[in-house]
Amino acid sequence: MSAGPEASPRVGIKIAAIVLAAGRSSRMALRNKLLEPIDGEPVIYRVAANALASGARPVLVVIGHEAAGIAAALRGLDVTTIANPAYAEGLSTSLRAGLSALPAGLDGALICLGDMPEVEGPVLRAVMAAFTGGNAICVPVHDGRRGNPVLWGSSYFTEMMELTGDVGAKPLMAWHKERVIEVAVATISIFQDIDAPADLARLKRLRADD
Repeated sequence: MSAGPEASPRVGIKIAAIVLAAGRSSRMALRNKLLEPIDGEPVIYRVAANALASGARPVLVVIGHEAAGIAAALRGLDVTTIANPAYAEGLSTSLRAGLSALPAGLDGALICLGDMPEVEGPVLRAVMAAFTGGNAICVPVHDGRRGNPVLWGSSYFTEMMELTGDVGAKPLMAWHKERVIEVAVATISIFQDIDAPADLARLKRLRADD
């Protein structure tokens, strides 16, 4: 399906957001990518602000590596930080930490990556607007390619809690492909993560050219 920028979440459906922000930035040459400024704001601040702009509540930010610095960068935002002391064991530990901290009664959770600051509120709201309930999995798509973030229905939380190692939940989509709802979006931001200094430099150049 295709959803425009004015889309909004369905009335009565409760969706939280989990921002995964505990990683070590191992390919950033001793720099923490989540603390790097984009237009004067740390990357993680922009990601968390975008999650808030989606209307998802609560917004949980899972922290681990340089936790104090990440928490400080989020100051002023209505988010809750969740400590993941096992962050060095991989992405799945942060996913589990976030899911464990969710309140009861939610229909789904939007899993956001802390290094994707260009995925803005309208894209998140479009994904949320396509969500039909706890059995749905909504993923943004551009030119036939799936990106992030993914909105997972609550019926998958138990399976997600069983993941181990440095993997997220995307492999589960192959097991539940009949439940996947693809949401067409008109932006490549759903692919634009920051892994290395070159990615950060490219993103800054693109914003300077806007």
